[in-house]
Amino acid sequence: MLSIVECVHLACVLEATARKPGNVHRFQDFDDLAYQEFLLSAMSASPIVAESRQMGVGQAVLQGIQATRRFVNTNTNLGMILLLAPLAAVPRERDLATGIIDVLDQLDVTDSRAVFEAICLSQPGGLGDAPEQDVRKEPTLPLKAIMALAKDRDLIAKQYAGNFCDVFEIGLPALEHGLSETEKLETAIVNCHLCLLAALPDTLIQRKRGLAVAQDASLMAAGVLLQGWPVTVQGQKALADLDAWLRADGHARNPGSTADLVAACLFAALRDGMIQFPVQF
Repeated sequence: MLSIVECVHLACVLEATARKPGNVHRFQDFDDLAYQEFLLSAMSASPIVAESRQMGVGQAVLQGIQATRRFVNTNTNLGMILLLAPLAAVPRERDLATGIIDVLDQLDVTDSRAVFEAICLSQPGGLGDAPEQDVRKEPTLPLKAIMALAKDRDLIAKQYAGNFCDVFEIGLPALEHGLSETEKLETAIVNCHLCLLAALPDTLIQRKRGLAVAQDASLMAAGVLLQGWPVTVQGQKALADLDAWLRADGHARNPGSTADLVAACLFAALRDGMIQFPVQF
């Protein structure tokens, strides 16, 4: 059985390493962001995030971001940490899908304050002004209630508001299906990414380029799956076309919110033994 810190660290590393369309991976950097920065981020933040049950979710998020900033100067892992901290706080003896409900319901204004500070420190792309509970002001509500206000414009907030339903109902089954069909972890991770993107317009793309562009990305991801990826030549070409389209326009179509959800799915799979090591990558 893997430890929680191993689950957090591996989830971050595997998510960054797999050749997911539109994202940084081990063979593809952005002009302003390199694969190695994700590895440094995982190394620095994972031991802290793994302690979220002991230190509290908000403090784990804040200290995880503070540790990350010792090694990298850009936002590599805010979304991942926001998702992994509450998951890591679920007691090991509890089922993750039900245990996460208690963790989220127990978050308070202190957690909100720490998360607001972490978000401001990370300076995520496309962050605008919120009509209520803006992160640049003092929070007055528990963290789950604040996230509910943003659930329609942010996939990470949607997981807090909906008890991580997209992780457990879309992403994790897609990861499990990919593992059972191909027995290759990287292919399963890409399948998870495609299924999430097809079902949920990426909110990082939406913030940067608008809802219509985010919906186009979802339609293209669904098309890759419909054309038989990874088995058919048509499916492989559709994946290559999607990857090229997402990387155009200065990487503004980077499906970063989807990648964060993939990391959460990987944590759940690692914690509960769906992924066994050694594994064919």
